[in-house]
Amino acid sequence: MLKELLYPLVKYFTPFNIFQYITFRAAYAAVTALLISFVLGPMVIDWLRRLKAGEEVREDGPSTHRAKSGTPTMGGTFIIFSILISVLLWQDLRNPYTWIMLLSVVGFGLLGFVDDYLKVFKKNRTGLRAGVKFIGQIVLSLLILFFILRQGNEYTTLLYIPFFKNPVLDLSYWYIPFAVIFIVGYSNAVNLTDGLDGLATGLVIMVGLAVAVFAYLSGRVDFSEYLQIPYLPGSGELAVFATALVGASIGFLWFNAHPAEVMMGDTGSLSLGGTLAVLGILLKKEILLLIVGGVFVLETASVILQVLSYKLRGGKRIFRMAPLHHHFELSGWPESKVVIRMWILGGLFAIIGLSTLKIQ
Repeated sequence: MLKELLYPLVKYFTPFNIFQYITFRAAYAAVTALLISFVLGPMVIDWLRRLKAGEEVREDGPSTHRAKSGTPTMGGTFIIFSILISVLLWQDLRNPYTWIMLLSVVGFGLLGFVDDYLKVFKKNRTGLRAGVKFIGQIVLSLLILFFILRQGNEYTTLLYIPFFKNPVLDLSYWYIPFAVIFIVGYSNAVNLTDGLDGLATGLVIMVGLAVAVFAYLSGRVDFSEYLQIPYLPGSGELAVFATALVGASIGFLWFNAHPAEVMMGDTGSLSLGGTLAVLGILLKKEILLLIVGGVFVLETASVILQVLSYKLRGGKRIFRMAPLHHHFELSGWPESKVVIRMWILGGLFAIIGLSTLKIQ
């Protein structure tokens, strides 16, 4: 919005020329989202406390978590609001990518909100039934893909793999089910990881920063040609969205760090996971996003392996408890140590992902 309003006035006031630069708008999108989170955080937390929107802790989980019972949840509402305001202010509203991303963050956020609402206010411990939630995610993913394919280019259905400069496969119509599985899977992966104070939030920040770099490089002819990655006109604007997401998440982490004053709930985790997946699809970095978000992949894999082991091996488990972070807790690691070590691992995955841009 600010670009549309102020950049045309550059002939009267030359400093407004700065609004054409993505780096400037991306930086201030992050700052804006961060400040909005700081301002909204205490008000939303107080509002949630008055509504008695408290977290219900699983009885079969680590005993240390019982003290968290009653901690306000649905804090993802102010993450989403911070992203929305920042993006509307700083991103180019004429760019179709802007509206695809807004649809993603709001759509998955609403789905998560309904799930949280049923758990918190209707006292339904399971929230949305798994089948209903899954169908909702698929329908929303298909709607997002409809708009992505309408804006499609020569790269849309191609599949790129790190270390290969050329696409390995054109999925053609098969790209639709592939992309749906990717979006739904990534959304649920972040949701599974959101089990400890600050864990998912910190990892989302690292993935978001890496995605911002991918977006900026993909939107530049010179850098994309030098790195031999697809040049995607207009994709540089996605860097603005990614930094807004990072800024909002940092602001939320201020209140979500151990001991957490608020949990993001499915409102936040489904929204952030789905949004990151859509960014990966638009930037043709689907496989690379699995590397950058390696901790999310490990957490999801631990749940799948645990279920398979339990069903196929007569009730035997691989881990003390899944997802993986609970296994480490039950092995005697303090919560803060699990979180910090997972963050270190997440940072390592992000560095590896960024390094692949030059190793092709």
